Amino acid sequence: MLANETVRTVYFGGGTPSRLQQKHIEKIFDTLYAEFSMDNLVEVTLEANPDDLSPAYIGMLRRLPFNRISIGIQSFNDNELKFLGRRHASQDAVRAVKDCQQMGFDNISIDLMYGLPNQTLEIWQSNLQRACSLGVQHISAYHLTYEENTPLYGLLQKGKIHPIDEERSSTFFTRLIDTLAEGGFIHYEISNFAKPGYFSRHNSSYWEGDKYLGLGPSAHSFDGNKRSWNTASLTDYLNGVFSENLSCETEHLTLYRHYNEFILTRLRTREGIDTLELKERFGESLYRYCLKGAQKFIAENLLNFQNNILKLTRKGIFISDGIISELMQVDTNE
Repeated sequence: MLANETVRTVYFGGGTPSRLQQKHIEKIFDTLYAEFSMDNLVEVTLEANPDDLSPAYIGMLRRLPFNRISIGIQSFNDNELKFLGRRHASQDAVRAVKDCQQMGFDNISIDLMYGLPNQTLEIWQSNLQRACSLGVQHISAYHLTYEENTPLYGLLQKGKIHPIDEERSSTFFTRLIDTLAEGGFIHYEISNFAKPGYFSRHNSSYWEGDKYLGLGPSAHSFDGNKRSWNTASLTDYLNGVFSENLSCETEHLTLYRHYNEFILTRLRTREGIDTLELKERFGESLYRYCLKGAQKFIAENLLNFQNNILKLTRKGIFISDGIISELMQVDTNE
């Protein structure tokens, strides 16, 4: 699927890969190095829960090709952690970060969550200040969403918890942007902030439309023209691997879908949309469609258009979903 291209980044995520033992990880790396060209490898990330990162486990990771750790902290408030059903306490999170630093990891990302039902601005500000004080290089911050068939969604349906209103969400997001900017972080994608030189290369490749190969149940792949996603069933996935007939679904992207994904991914980033590249890739008609749709947002200072680059303004970031939706084109062939 990679057509002999060299691998630049590897990301262990989507689940809890920090539950893997050394023998499992070594087997994966042995296979990757045997099957793919890894000479240009620049970033290898492991997602980890704080409570999995014992000094011994971190030491093991240091002996492997990992050079980046992404720690799912979510909050430094113990009541919020209990509400989210996390296994760790706030002190475990702080310890995990400091242990990783002391053992030589100098590219550490942490995840934070905001918009929890009982979260106050004071709690959120405290979480942000604690994060900045730890000296990490990257912070991802996500608003709480309620997914169907989850315990939180069940509580929401029963009326036991209530989502926060839009005004409070905006206030939390504003505080996020301002506090991390003061802490020296660059807001390079709507949910991602990094110190200079520490943008996630792996995630950036998604936003830039690069090819990628997903391994494991539910993993997605993209070869530049079509997307595929593996079965979610572990049993079906393994049966497919052993029979060399992988169970997956495939979607070939039409011109309009390519264009829509280009709009979606590029406008979320600090670099924005290069409209000349858009014109070259998708043609005059979609180029004009995009610029026409953007005019009202430019007039309202929600989009900025300079030197053929279209990007969200500070004001526009808060309603980015609506702006992106307006610039998308309906596929008339569907």
